[in-house]
Amino acid sequence: MSIVSRLLVCLGLVWQVAATGAEVVRFPKPEFEGDHRSDYARQLLQLGLSKTGRDYRIESAAFAMNQDRQVRELEAGRTIDVAPIPSSVEREKRLLPILIPINKGMLGWRLGLIRKGEHDALARVRTLEDLKGVRLAQGQDWPDTQILQANGLPVITAPRYEGLFKMLTAKRFDYFPRSVMEIWEEQVNNADQLEVEPHLALHYLYDAYFMVNRQNTRLAKDINDGLEKALADGSFDKLFLQYYGDRLRQARLDTRTVIELTNPLLTPGTPSSRPELWYDFRRAPPPPK
Repeated sequence: MSIVSRLLVCLGLVWQVAATGAEVVRFPKPEFEGDHRSDYARQLLQLGLSKTGRDYRIESAAFAMNQDRQVRELEAGRTIDVAPIPSSVEREKRLLPILIPINKGMLGWRLGLIRKGEHDALARVRTLEDLKGVRLAQGQDWPDTQILQANGLPVITAPRYEGLFKMLTAKRFDYFPRSVMEIWEEQVNNADQLEVEPHLALHYLYDAYFMVNRQNTRLAKDINDGLEKALADGSFDKLFLQYYGDRLRQARLDTRTVIELTNPLLTPGTPSSRPELWYDFRRAPPPPK
């Protein structure tokens, strides 16, 4: 970021605080009407910032953007101040990550969307080698695509999230791995044609972090400190279960064949030594009702 750009960012923040009495934090606008994928992350950000002692107000950006555009806007210091970005080595070099997994690792627990009535073919899949014979798809710029490919899985890609559902319906591929957090609402939105495959679960250590511009160290520290306080007082886990408890129970992970995948995108900063940050049904029972 140039000196002029940094000055403009700082002046913008000063004006926002002076005009509103609160510091405005700009958050990505959903990609399309009815897109609720970032609702939980926004609530978690609000929870963390509420514990900082500063007066913050979260506002949506003026226009929608995909993951790649969010990274570019943050790096340039434009239009957004923080975003929930799925991790990769490149992204963590370009941006400043707050290394607390937003979704407790749920981005790495994957179930599959399939066409209705076609689950028998997937019931025979038991190993990674078996899975290599299945046509999978992911978003073109999603880190998950690189993870699947690194495990030897051929992956069909598309540039737009919405287009992948149409491609699955049109038999361009057969299995669409989605996180436990997202898949149930996506299935309901495509209930006439798609169902959740009942036998398999894919797992790799992976999640999204809140990321900010590398110069925005104060906001990064406030988010980190606020989230640590939320973890310590239990409000982080309470919000997590409020959003995802029902979906975890519905996933029935303990009844599925789990295929473990390696994740070459893990960075040295990944807090893998803190089990309290990562949900795993094998360490703890399913969340209570």
